[in-house]
Amino acid sequence: MPAPTTRVFALPDHLAAKDDPTLVAADEAFFSRLADTLESRVSELSDRLDAERRAPGGTGQEALDRDLEVHRLSSRLRTLRRYGIDLCLGRIVPADGSPPVHIGRLGLSDGTGDPLLVDWRTPAAEPFFAATHGDPHGLASRRRYRWAGGCIVDYWDEVFTAEGLEGHAALDDQSAFVASLGSSRTPRMRDVLGTIAADQDAVVRAGSRGALVVDGGPGTGKTVVALHRTAYLLYSEPRLDHRHGGVLFVGPSQPYLSYVSDVLPSLGEEGVRTCMLREMVPEGADARPEVDPEVARLKSSGRWGEVVEAAVRFYEEAPAASIAVSTEWTDVVLTPEDWAEAFAAPEPGTPHNEARDRVWEALLEVLVDRVAAEVEDGWGEEQPDEEEFDAYGVTTEDPAERYRRALASGEDLVDAFARAWPLIEPTDLVGDLWTVPAYLRLCAPWLAAEEVRALWRSDPAAWTVEDLPVLDAARRRLGDPGASRRRARQRAAEAAERRRMAEVVDHLIASDDSDLKVMSMLRGQDLRSALVDEGAMPAADADALAGPFAHVVVDEAQELTDAQWRMVLDRCPSRSLTVVGDRAQARHGFTESWEERLARVGLDAVTLASLTLNYRTPGEVMVEAEPVIRAAIPDANVPTSVRSNGIPVVHAPVAERDAVLSEWLASHTEGVACVVGDPSFAATDRVASLRPEETKGLEFDLVVLVEPGRFGDGIEGVVDRYVAMTRATERLVVLAG
Repeated sequence: MPAPTTRVFALPDHLAAKDDPTLVAADEAFFSRLADTLESRVSELSDRLDAERRAPGGTGQEALDRDLEVHRLSSRLRTLRRYGIDLCLGRIVPADGSPPVHIGRLGLSDGTGDPLLVDWRTPAAEPFFAATHGDPHGLASRRRYRWAGGCIVDYWDEVFTAEGLEGHAALDDQSAFVASLGSSRTPRMRDVLGTIAADQDAVVRAGSRGALVVDGGPGTGKTVVALHRTAYLLYSEPRLDHRHGGVLFVGPSQPYLSYVSDVLPSLGEEGVRTCMLREMVPEGADARPEVDPEVARLKSSGRWGEVVEAAVRFYEEAPAASIAVSTEWTDVVLTPEDWAEAFAAPEPGTPHNEARDRVWEALLEVLVDRVAAEVEDGWGEEQPDEEEFDAYGVTTEDPAERYRRALASGEDLVDAFARAWPLIEPTDLVGDLWTVPAYLRLCAPWLAAEEVRALWRSDPAAWTVEDLPVLDAARRRLGDPGASRRRARQRAAEAAERRRMAEVVDHLIASDDSDLKVMSMLRGQDLRSALVDEGAMPAADADALAGPFAHVVVDEAQELTDAQWRMVLDRCPSRSLTVVGDRAQARHGFTESWEERLARVGLDAVTLASLTLNYRTPGEVMVEAEPVIRAAIPDANVPTSVRSNGIPVVHAPVAERDAVLSEWLASHTEGVACVVGDPSFAATDRVASLRPEETKGLEFDLVVLVEPGRFGDGIEGVVDRYVAMTRATERLVVLAG
């Protein structure tokens, strides 16, 4: 943890005027106090965490509370150790003359309880982000720090009143936000918290009810807003924490998710689950894009849930014929009405495979009652004596249980039930849809004959990305096919454990020589059950991405098909969502409004927040990028750049690629670049190599486009070129053959 053994301010020579003690002495004293408090707090948290880990785990709620406390302490300790004094983002000076307030990545008090840092998500910190010259939110001035290596290498002051200038501020010709955009990207792009602007902050702090759409073109800060909003909602709304489902952040690519996973801890949150859509389904790891655009269009429909439902119902139709079931006592008949009664036993909404045990138990209940009735009818009016019981093969202790065991082991009944209600693998169900045209026609009668033919394929397991929503729907409707087998193993394990406990109890009773014979109480069923170790029972691994989640954030949401939206909404029953996107960046076109688009997939409570200022991309780049997108989408939401850096876009031959990169790396000791569209280029520590579609949501100081004319035809190619061009924060180079 960096500590101010020397001065915290380490300003370069050209900023000597900002190093005036009049301007920084109070901050130096504050950071010395902050460092002492952090050292004490890290030591205290380490001791508490060690104590919690050594404490007995307990059971039930006690164990859950302990685990939550360990998680909380570990998360806070990691944050303190990661940042040290650069937890502090800046300070605000109220216009009413009260002391300055320092804003932090999280809140912190000193040993006496006096606040040192105010958490950026609290209402008290809101003016730090929201104040403007038109609405200063009661501030005289605001200061933001730029940290490097545990030292302040620059800071920016903004003054909102005449009084605020006196002794509080260093004059600067740029606001903190715009100045920060001119700094180089770091490889991990970690420190974004101090770059939030007033228009974005209003979106960050909006409530979580319903779906909030954050719409904006390149460079408007949509991703920054989504990340801050995620951290803010988790802090301000306890109903969204992991005990109530937590938050799922859905992104378009692994590079993007790496960025998200690095940024969120710097905002004070580490418990957010992140994934790509393909990671929601096991088959997604190897799925490839669908090559036939017509097949991709057909599979993008939101109706595949109906198809899956019909496909499963095909296997849940009760048999129409009676079967005879033989036992050693009597023969009974299982009628179509009995089948129908058993098939109706599971609660509505129970997945097919998980309902199977309930149907089986219902069948056995019907048959046990029928066997018992016929056996009792055979006794007549007089109760048989013990010898007659033995002749019937039952005991007076529990005849029903013996009937049940005999019926459950009968091959004819077991085989008939396996045919009537089979266990079904989701992959088998969906594979059958693609390889058995008659089955697909039965389940999707609205498909035309030529569409059924287009969807047919010879290999049922040749999974594509477009298959994943159908597989996900099937997995949810069917449930785990191994659940029934695990329950059977669990019942067997429980029976074995109970037999073992019975032996222990018998031994204890036989060995009891006390006058009161207290061990005899162990014969009680409740006490015997309490002795069974339920922790030994087998259990399934939980699917961490199955949900339900309390809130879901979807970035690059303009790309989702109706079928993919179903994957998201099935994981968010609360319909509390943050939807981030840009209609002009939709690779497959987006002609509707956001409200119309989301209403089609079942989201009616939609609020739209538009971001129209491009903080990232210099005006020089946008001048070249705007005609590219408007040629295909005349009404595209092209944002207005707020800055110009005087660096023109360079056009050069492809052969100049290495020279361009070498020159830039030699003249820039910081920052990152990206080569787009050239798979022959091997990425390095500071230069990424990506396909055009992988660049969404990312930003680089230098972007080198290699033959963008080959990115593709139609709307996809146009959007890929536009998106790749607008990733540049400093300069853009376009290479062509």
